[in-house]
Amino acid sequence: MTQQFEHFKPVALNHASRLLNHGPTVLVTSAHEGRRNIMAAAWSMPVEFTPPRIAVVIDKHTFSRELIAASGVFAVCIPGAAAADLAYAVGTSSGREGDKFARFRLDSQPGAATGAPLLATGCVAWLECRLIPERHAEDAYDTCFAEVAAAAADERIFSGGHWSFRDDNADLHTLHHLGAGNFVRASAMIKAKPLP
Repeated sequence: MTQQFEHFKPVALNHASRLLNHGPTVLVTSAHEGRRNIMAAAWSMPVEFTPPRIAVVIDKHTFSRELIAASGVFAVCIPGAAAADLAYAVGTSSGREGDKFARFRLDSQPGAATGAPLLATGCVAWLECRLIPERHAEDAYDTCFAEVAAAAADERIFSGGHWSFRDDNADLHTLHHLGAGNFVRASAMIKAKPLP
């Protein structure tokens, strides 16, 4: 083994996805017929540009998935670093045991495009989403595909189509879940230079 690889050790395959997935933790909100829920999700990603479409992994047995299937809509709210405790709390409790919005005193309002709850508490951006039905996959997979119907972001951290992670807005930096309640925040942006 060359010296460059001497510190590399095998990673258990059940942890392999963690090597790639340290993107932002998101809070998925949903509502249907007077019931609502909020959950944390670490696995989300864009899948198409136009129209904008995303994928989010939401366990098919969760209360959130039940509400999303019934309503056909949900919101993806992106918490800032100051909301780490909130993200962990809503990610480790069940909405079947009671309304987490009330329990954690969360401020929200229905989105104009979908009616899905948009979370004001601790979030720096949100996307209102319409579920793309995948009939062959609904019972087999946890991945949900959706088209983004509307989006907004706090201009102190996202403007002109770009994130701006600076020392003066550290509480707004996105959260990245590493497992077991451990998070890091995005920071120390590096601007790439052209190679000669």
